[in-house]
Amino acid sequence: MQGFRTELENNIVAQDIIDLEKKIKLFKDGHLSDEKFRSLRLARGVYGQRQQGVQMIRIKLPFGKVTFKQLLRISDVADEYGSGNLHLTTRQDIQLHYVSLDRTPELWAELEKDEITLREACGNTVRNVTSSPNSGIDPDELFDVSPYAQAVFLYFLRNPICQEMGRKIKMSFSSSEKDTAYSFIHDLGFIPKINAEGERGFKVLFAGGLGAQPFLASAIDDFLHEDQLIPFIESTLRVFDRYGERSNRNKARLKYLVQKLGLDEVLTLIAQERIANKVKTFKIDRNSILQPELPAENVNEAVVIEDEIHYKHWLGTNVVEQKQKGFYGVYVKVLAGDIKSAKMREFVSAVKKYVADDIRITQNQGLLLKFVRKEALPHLYNELLNIGFTALGFDSLADITTCPGTDTCNLGISNSMTLAEVLEEVIYTDFPEFIYEKNINIKISGCMNSCGQHGLAEIGFHGSSLKVADKVIPAVQVMLGGGTVGDGVGRVAERVIKVPSKRAPQVLNFILNDFKSNNLEKESFHNYYDRKGKDYFYQMLKPLADLTNLEIDEYLDWGHVAPFETAIGVGECAGVVIDLVATLLLESEEKFEWAKQNLAHKKYSDAIYHTYSTFVSAAKSLLLAKSVNSSTQIGVIKEFDSHYVDSKGFDFETSFSDLVLQINKNEPTEAFALQYFNQAENFLKQIKLKRA
Repeated sequence: MQGFRTELENNIVAQDIIDLEKKIKLFKDGHLSDEKFRSLRLARGVYGQRQQGVQMIRIKLPFGKVTFKQLLRISDVADEYGSGNLHLTTRQDIQLHYVSLDRTPELWAELEKDEITLREACGNTVRNVTSSPNSGIDPDELFDVSPYAQAVFLYFLRNPICQEMGRKIKMSFSSSEKDTAYSFIHDLGFIPKINAEGERGFKVLFAGGLGAQPFLASAIDDFLHEDQLIPFIESTLRVFDRYGERSNRNKARLKYLVQKLGLDEVLTLIAQERIANKVKTFKIDRNSILQPELPAENVNEAVVIEDEIHYKHWLGTNVVEQKQKGFYGVYVKVLAGDIKSAKMREFVSAVKKYVADDIRITQNQGLLLKFVRKEALPHLYNELLNIGFTALGFDSLADITTCPGTDTCNLGISNSMTLAEVLEEVIYTDFPEFIYEKNINIKISGCMNSCGQHGLAEIGFHGSSLKVADKVIPAVQVMLGGGTVGDGVGRVAERVIKVPSKRAPQVLNFILNDFKSNNLEKESFHNYYDRKGKDYFYQMLKPLADLTNLEIDEYLDWGHVAPFETAIGVGECAGVVIDLVATLLLESEEKFEWAKQNLAHKKYSDAIYHTYSTFVSAAKSLLLAKSVNSSTQIGVIKEFDSHYVDSKGFDFETSFSDLVLQINKNEPTEAFALQYFNQAENFLKQIKLKRA
């Protein structure tokens, strides 16, 4: 729970920050490889920007919850260390840009004063655990999922089983069967259920993902008891860490492990791993996220609404009744998710009198204000109007989700932020009635990787390019027909056609005019799209793909005056050439030291996992010396037997596989932890002798 961090936890945080500072120095002095430093840096929320020499900082906010005090702290940090801008993300995080690498430890220390962490916001870790932003106030929810998301966040933060996986793991908790946290595109998605005995649990969605190749998650359990939530996730992560791909990042997500081994085999491995878990059952503290203090009732002063029509539309599109009688949730639409720090301070000052101190960042890059009394709504409206935060149509067709694209991202191909602004203006100007249409969403990504979630939109665009003679022009791939169905079922948008970026407004006009003219009464966009078929839309939009009639302006990207180029932005500075074998050995010794520290603190499960990592890293170092590079941990273990044990290069009483894989054959007891640790110590001694 926020505000109750122990002294030990504060010491761990302080050590984290000191460790980042040391790693930066080692990297700059050429003692740490670029690849290894990248992994360490990303796991601490520091991400390379498109612009050379500066970093993007991602702040990890479990289930999007943030307080007034934290928003003010983040705003101050954005001014001091970054560009003075807060970017709200589709994973309910906040990002800061243009930060010097050398100042990241200092920045982190400032944020931690209000218990805001960067830890594992990026990298091959458990990313931010998201949830429906209205969890806790949703009239349709069976129970509040916020404490469950918080428990998962805390349990796996700094957990040794998920610090250096092959790729990231993303999890979500939806508040109801409406599935507003998109369980169907997550590695692990959870939808609340109550069984016949009145017990709480979750429907489990497994191995979904977006990216360049979307996979819809499989429903693997209709009711996982709440006490089994953490143990199931722990077993899953242990299996993913051991069997997941590590060489080819494009094939390293959980969805590809399922594709490679088969769903049944992966679930069997997860069941077998259970014996090694730190916990066999885990009772969630349902009171870890308490309802916030309610705003004062004395809102008696007279209020004048100057534009009653606009106010009426605001109430209709941005305000919802909570399950708590007499209270309302108010959604704030934020253009492209960007808020300047000065504007954020104005925002906090404007709303804090009327709302509870529990703000949620939404998946469509907006904000949710909770526990607004009915009589306070006109006052809150006027306050928001004064600072420009009453844009209509929250989470409607007029509320477009977008990633930063080429503004700051290394992987961006074409602009997405300005395009979102332009398309929103098309809706407000040409289709104002669609501010009430919440079953059609537009989402934009600057490349195919789906950070803007274009793959799960009814209408999606992702950045691309087209070659015209000897030039390249910015383009968008048009995607149609994706979206949420409900209760873990979703749809992936289909690629329909690629057109020059500057014609995206015409694409939108063509589609929406046709939808208005040809959809059947109360027909959903999904049914309309399915009835018409992909080729219908291809033929409709085909004239816009004609490159024989390009205007001069179409050679430029949105928001740019310089000629368009598809070059990916400059990455982080490279380290000098180093001895990778020696680096891996140093890494194994570091993990061995962590195992020793955990043994001393009687954290036997963590000690065992660090010991396991010691075995794998040390074995990998010797395999690398023979130019053997396995892409999985289980592969490293087997290759070591083949190249060293079978040839009597190492003399074990058993095979290396049997030695190392004791980890999932034993309970995490003190006796096994000590035995395993001593075996790893002996292994390291043998390696040092051979290296000498």
